[in-house]
Amino acid sequence: MLDTAVSAFVLLFVTIGPVETAAVFGVLTAGIHRPERRRLAWQAVVIAGVVLLLFALLGTQLLDFLHVSLAAFRIAGGILLLLLAVDLVFAHPTGLSSITASEEHEAQRPGDIAVFPLAIPLIAGPGSMTAVVLLMGQAGTDLARATILFMLVACLGATYLALVLVEPLGRLLGVTGTNVVARISGVLLAAVAVQFVLDGLREANLFAAPP
Repeated sequence: MLDTAVSAFVLLFVTIGPVETAAVFGVLTAGIHRPERRRLAWQAVVIAGVVLLLFALLGTQLLDFLHVSLAAFRIAGGILLLLLAVDLVFAHPTGLSSITASEEHEAQRPGDIAVFPLAIPLIAGPGSMTAVVLLMGQAGTDLARATILFMLVACLGATYLALVLVEPLGRLLGVTGTNVVARISGVLLAAVAVQFVLDGLREANLFAAPP
């Protein structure tokens, strides 16, 4: 269970990206009073948590309904996570990797940003949705599934703390520190993504020796 807990926490922490999300949160909420920031942070984390919980509990049933095998989803999910890892390491040091240019422009308009872009796609983005489905799909026991859900709650809690403490966190890490965290996260995520692809290929018997 310790191995399950550690691997689930690392994968969910990297795909959710509390530090990178906090960096974007700080930009979008500049000039907003602290109580309003706390409200936005709480709403965003709760909404994202509900979305990720639904994917965790119903993800495999959705795959069955679509007639998609878990092996195929592992391969596709691994490739998606690998692309996200490359994005973290090379392309978007500011943490805006999951938002397009038009979405970023829309997010800067006045209004409630808790749902978009904070909850979706920053916290509950394609990477974290894929990760939680893959983790629940490979969990063999109820205890393992409960451990993964607990790690999901822990990562969401860490995200809320990062959003609330965005100002001292920004002073502590700075731009360089945030970039370093993003790149280390990208390397870890790349290794996990490749493992998912290998597991999917193995489960699909593509590694089996020819008769």
